[in-house]
Amino acid sequence: MSITASDAAAPSRGIILILIANLGFAGMDAVSKTLIVDYPVAQILWVRYAFFAAFATALSLRSGGPFAGFRSQRPALNVLRAVILLAEIACFVVAFRYLPLAETHSIAAVYPLIITALSALVLGEFVGPRRWAAVAVGFVGVVVILRPGLGVFNPAALIPLAGAALFAVYQIMTKVVARRDSMVTILLYTGWIGFALTSITGPFYWTPPDLKGWILLPIAGFMGVVGHLLLIKALELAPASVLQPFNYTLLIWATAVGFLVFGDLPDTVTVLGAGIVVASGLYTWWRERVRAKRR
Repeated sequence: MSITASDAAAPSRGIILILIANLGFAGMDAVSKTLIVDYPVAQILWVRYAFFAAFATALSLRSGGPFAGFRSQRPALNVLRAVILLAEIACFVVAFRYLPLAETHSIAAVYPLIITALSALVLGEFVGPRRWAAVAVGFVGVVVILRPGLGVFNPAALIPLAGAALFAVYQIMTKVVARRDSMVTILLYTGWIGFALTSITGPFYWTPPDLKGWILLPIAGFMGVVGHLLLIKALELAPASVLQPFNYTLLIWATAVGFLVFGDLPDTVTVLGAGIVVASGLYTWWRERVRAKRR
């Protein structure tokens, strides 16, 4: 079977889309960091999940009706997974109140290494000594960023670390659920469970927005939806293994946006720690590619 020019260009288009998606996520985080100064976390999450649920429903309507997508073979696991994602998002929104974007994402960049460790411990996948060493080195990078025992240590830095751990668990659970359920089903559970849970608290912690708030709250939700749309399209065009290294561009975008919007730049130690984490993650990805080729 011949490969057309369009087929050959698909991975390149996927890479471009993942870069734009990460820029959108960095922008969304900047908006969230601005909002968290004046509005409760519950209110911000409620609006974001309203957009997410509407987006998932629109996809479901295109795929066979609004209720067909809720037919899951792992409903309990889908619900738990959605709850974990909500907790993860809440961690990062709270972290933005206390930390610059670049520092938050430097710590969060450890999540692929946590996924590697959990893949071995939970899913029983083989992880060789080299990848275990990379995981250990990556956590050294996180310790460099956190600087425990020194006067500059900020306890709030543990919040994005908890968020990274929750996101890794969420990814592992997504792997398990995706074996039985479609992407539309997964998105529907994620959006509507999150919206239902945030609807319990959102109305009671509602602060009437001013003009700036009415503009920024929908923008945050819209940017999240667009980012997920681009991410899904990128995964349709290119394998996840090809796109994985480009996920680290979120750290670059977050640093640039943080500087342009808030005037924040990471210090030398944070850059060093982030470099260790990213290098460890890229090495782990490379070793996975090597093993895949051998198989």
